Amino acid sequence: MPEIKETTHLKDLWNKAKAQTMVGDQLALLRYRSNLLGADLRITNFGGGNTSSKLELPDPFTGRPVRVLAVKGSGGDLGSITEAGFALLYRDRLEQLKELYRGEQYEDEMVRYYPLAAFGENRVAASIDTPLHAFLPFAHVDHLHPDWAIALAASANGKRKLEEFNREFDRKIVWVPWQRPGFELALLIERAVQDNPGTEGLVLGGHGLFTWGTTQRDCYLNSIHTIDQMGEFILKHQSRKNSLFGGVEYGSVQDRKNIATQILPALRGVLSSNRRVVAHYADDEDALTFAGSQWAKDLSTLGTSCPDHFLRTRVCPLFLPWDPAKEDVAALKARIQPEVVAYRAAYKKYYEAWASSDSPKLRDSNPSAVLVPGLGLFGFGKNKKEARITTEFFINAIHVMAGANALEDGNVSHPLPQARHAEQSQQFTQFHNYVALPRSEAFRIEYWALEEAKLQRMPAEAEFSRKIALVIGGASGIGREVTLLLAGKGAHIVIADFDRDGAKRVADEVAALASAEVVAHVAVDLGSSASLSDACKFAISQFGGLDVIVNTAAIYPVPGADGELSDAQWAQAFLVNVTGNYLLARQTAWVFKDQGLSAAMVLTGSANAVVPKKGSEAYDTSKAALNHLIRELSIKLGPRVRVNGIAPATVVAGSTMFPRDRVMQSLEKYKISFSDSESTEELRGKLADFYAQRALTKQRILPQDCAAAVVWLASDQSAKTTGHVIPVDGGLSEAFLR
Repeated sequence: MPEIKETTHLKDLWNKAKAQTMVGDQLALLRYRSNLLGADLRITNFGGGNTSSKLELPDPFTGRPVRVLAVKGSGGDLGSITEAGFALLYRDRLEQLKELYRGEQYEDEMVRYYPLAAFGENRVAASIDTPLHAFLPFAHVDHLHPDWAIALAASANGKRKLEEFNREFDRKIVWVPWQRPGFELALLIERAVQDNPGTEGLVLGGHGLFTWGTTQRDCYLNSIHTIDQMGEFILKHQSRKNSLFGGVEYGSVQDRKNIATQILPALRGVLSSNRRVVAHYADDEDALTFAGSQWAKDLSTLGTSCPDHFLRTRVCPLFLPWDPAKEDVAALKARIQPEVVAYRAAYKKYYEAWASSDSPKLRDSNPSAVLVPGLGLFGFGKNKKEARITTEFFINAIHVMAGANALEDGNVSHPLPQARHAEQSQQFTQFHNYVALPRSEAFRIEYWALEEAKLQRMPAEAEFSRKIALVIGGASGIGREVTLLLAGKGAHIVIADFDRDGAKRVADEVAALASAEVVAHVAVDLGSSASLSDACKFAISQFGGLDVIVNTAAIYPVPGADGELSDAQWAQAFLVNVTGNYLLARQTAWVFKDQGLSAAMVLTGSANAVVPKKGSEAYDTSKAALNHLIRELSIKLGPRVRVNGIAPATVVAGSTMFPRDRVMQSLEKYKISFSDSESTEELRGKLADFYAQRALTKQRILPQDCAAAVVWLASDQSAKTTGHVIPVDGGLSEAFLR
């Protein structure tokens, strides 16, 4: 092991006191080590890499100590893994697999033996990298995907530069040519260690890094110091370069966030041709530098090198050409459809070129990462988390390409060091010093039967998991219940309300129920066209578009002492209750048009719309107008957008229309006894019970009842219903349809 020095770029996060509390529990220390390594995306990606420890545990059959391998389970993430996320396997049984191995052509069949080697009651699915850890003669092993290490691994002169690195830092890191992860690679790296006594680590061509140690702490230090030194080596070379990626061709656009919002619905709509996707936009310096560079298109076409990268970003991203200095946003929008169609055709050709009769079926041929000069990087996935991770993975790929670019010295020839056999060298694709995997190898990983099995183990998606909802009035009452119900069904939600603090409180509830990544909140004024437009753009910036719009907000003007409303009160009631809904539809119509996807709008009317009452003329007639507006909008926005409404009877619970003073006035009006000492909710309960007696079912109308109707109208279950208002009134005979 090398002499340990201070790190320059990475931080030693190991807390000696915290680790001391885990002494004697090697599995806990393995989890701790893994979490520290997974905390830095420069060390490894989300879900990427794996760690292991070789332990002695009492055999559940004999009670005697046996040799056990603990290794990160399939699909786990180092940054968040717990002790329960590690697969435990008998080491002796794993060693016996060498006798069963029939050669590289049959290596996939070895995976079926891993469950049979499980230790005790452990049923964590073992990953395909299990033998890579099992066959290395070290107590603790890290397999990571650091950007700096992969830059070496993906360089045409990578092996020679690794030798230079070893001399400069007095290290002994060995180069291993490209081999797909699996049993054959496990034997290959075992042999590399045997042939190179004193080896401190391995760089896998086109792949990643292996490091190890005799203790958990030694292993962690070896990993971070090796990566840190590789970073120092790469960055020193980079400092000598005048520019990256051939230099700047297109500079970043100052108004890029606004332009990104303008194009996202169209982009999302085209990329949802198979299934809807959610978006994440990244305009950090790395994304802008790469997207605007002279080499961006060529490097994008090559795609990524590390297997973990292109499992997220597909075999390559879409480079969407645009000259921000000469072309407007309309020109960029017009280019989206043909460029995506061309990408799909190329992807299908790639699939057909390498698929065999037993390959998994073609999945989605749309890109999951899109680069636009001047704007940056767009990621797409089944949810916000997946979309964000996609962008993170491609940012890692950009770092790899930058590192390979920095290492370029003009002295490269075949065979490339990534090739295990000289005749394979021409199969690798290369641009300047950067080397991507052969398309055949990319396909073998992307459409690997073992990867397909992992996908099949994923839980079924929730009903609204790929949909984006804007809920206006979501801070309280019906709107809050709609928000929570949609969140429980997997929706991505923007809570918009005049009460910004209330919207944040509900957003916090959603974050606790689901995830902070699926919810955002914003203040909105329903009577302001500009405010509604801003709320719409905010939703797009968060998630990429809109699928569901719900409005539960309204106002109930209270007459003065003379029982009359002022002119301003009357006008405000119609502005918010009617015009606001019209403005909402007008400010969001362009999104639905650009997306080209089916969508739903649900507005909130009232039983009062058809039941005339004394003293509530403004509210009642505004709701009657809203009923007809729903019908008008269903015609105007159809067939793509369905517009429906609900008509609740009086909902007292949780409603901002029923503050304590108004509840007490109503109780007095209906001669219902009450006490000032009763809580507001108790008073609301009395009033709700009174209203319930007017309905046939004799039941209170709760916000949850209305939310259930709203969510049904927003769902695909009501796909053939539009232009209707559904009563949620407990059977109020006065409001029966006429």
